[in-house]
Amino acid sequence: MQELRLNRAWYRQEHLDFRETVRRFVAREIAPHVQEWDEAESFPRELYRKAAEVGLLGLGFPEEYGGVTGIDYFHRLIASVELAQCGSGGLVASLMSHTIGSPPVAALGSAELKKRVLPAVLSGERIAALAITEPSGGSDVAALRTTAVRDGDHYVVNGEKTFITSGMRADYLTVAVRTDAAATGARGISLLLIEGDTPGLERTCLKKMGWWASDTAHLRFSDCRVPAVNLIGPEGMGFLAIMQNFNAERFSLAASSVGFAWVCYQEALDWARERRTFGKRIADHQVVRHRLVDMLASIEASRALLEETAWRLDHSPPGDPELVASICMLKNTSTRAMQFCADAAVQTLGGMGYMRGTHAERIYREVKVNMIGGGTEEIMKELAARQLGL
Repeated sequence: MQELRLNRAWYRQEHLDFRETVRRFVAREIAPHVQEWDEAESFPRELYRKAAEVGLLGLGFPEEYGGVTGIDYFHRLIASVELAQCGSGGLVASLMSHTIGSPPVAALGSAELKKRVLPAVLSGERIAALAITEPSGGSDVAALRTTAVRDGDHYVVNGEKTFITSGMRADYLTVAVRTDAAATGARGISLLLIEGDTPGLERTCLKKMGWWASDTAHLRFSDCRVPAVNLIGPEGMGFLAIMQNFNAERFSLAASSVGFAWVCYQEALDWARERRTFGKRIADHQVVRHRLVDMLASIEASRALLEETAWRLDHSPPGDPELVASICMLKNTSTRAMQFCADAAVQTLGGMGYMRGTHAERIYREVKVNMIGGGTEEIMKELAARQLGL
């Protein structure tokens, strides 16, 4: 299988060495089992530990808690693209759910909270998830209704969260709550770490179009008593932390989308070179060659924007409006490339593209979650427009 072309000007040798490490991990530990795990709608917890051993879980986290330092956004890009080569977005989403659940703890949590939580997550012993979305508000974070009322040394939490990746198996949940009932909008929102065995927490598994290997949950909190020491950052400052967390999540979704688009292109190319119709290879028909060129062009354009955005994330000040706008546009551009390539791959494979077991069929089912997760296309456009003053 060919590899996705990178602009080598952006990368150091350590990036390329890391790429080989992730590639070998995917080929050895994931690729041989991915279809079985997808059909089983789960995968072994042992995979978290194996991912930790090659440094995947610790990327960018403090070394004192088991993290890997000296990481930039090109390392994150490579991790997302190479993990996508397994062809299962659900597996990747759950395996790496700590990358959106644990950064607030690392950035804002108390020393005690970090010491208690991060080493177990980064070693693969415990699973972390992020719980923001609610049934009533979807992507409208400022409209969340889950409440956390202070009662002595605890918060009493009531409310619901939905579409939570790793929500069924997570040991630690980073949950957005409203700690000031009188506040409206973005004010009065805080983050709490809620442990998976907290009394009053009820989890319901959700059935999905795609991402079968990812356990996705609806969570219900009924008078859950959460120690006040589990507050992540200052009370009432959760909205800003959530928004900052979105940048990395959206970048990773975009990078994964480029990776999945490449998987579709490669599968379609291999099929076109092997399959014969009307006395010649499918690849020898002009219409198929042109389709493959269109696929590759969409991938190359998204890859170039992805690499430029990685550089800007490493060099721009936090909250830079133009950077935020670029991330939004990157997410939309990359997920559209994934959507186009998934459709084109299924069309190229014909009847086989409709069969379970091909990468194209699975990615075709999964593409919409990349376009919706982390903020829908419509939200990305509006946020970009506002950041650019349009």
